[in-house]
Amino acid sequence: MDLADLARRLDQSADRVGPEINRTVQQQARLVKAMIQFNASGRPGPNIITGQYFDSWKTEPFAVPDGGGAEIGTRQPQGRRLEYGFWDMTDSIGRHFFQPPYPHVGPAVNEVEPDYADAFKAACDRIFGGA
Repeated sequence: MDLADLARRLDQSADRVGPEINRTVQQQARLVKAMIQFNASGRPGPNIITGQYFDSWKTEPFAVPDGGGAEIGTRQPQGRRLEYGFWDMTDSIGRHFFQPPYPHVGPAVNEVEPDYADAFKAACDRIFGGA
């Protein structure tokens, strides 16, 4: 292989970096969201009462140079309370509350994390393996 051929092959691969990384990020975001929802479907996570909290989890993709990103979250106010709980809280009118934590986000991230690097290694193989 001469230098011109190498340069051409690297140029071809470079055009695939952004789309392939973005595809991998979105795939991983969907996987984390699914794990969060799975964990929010009963103990040890929160139970489903109406399904509104479960359905509120969204992935929001966003652009970054040469790739993509995703935000995973809920806008429901009980999200933080369900994940972390709170102890011995009294509100402004004197009501006393105790909420044990029902972790569902942290365990989902921990479960997906070992395979995260492998997903990006596979993306690199797809990008550069076919060059």
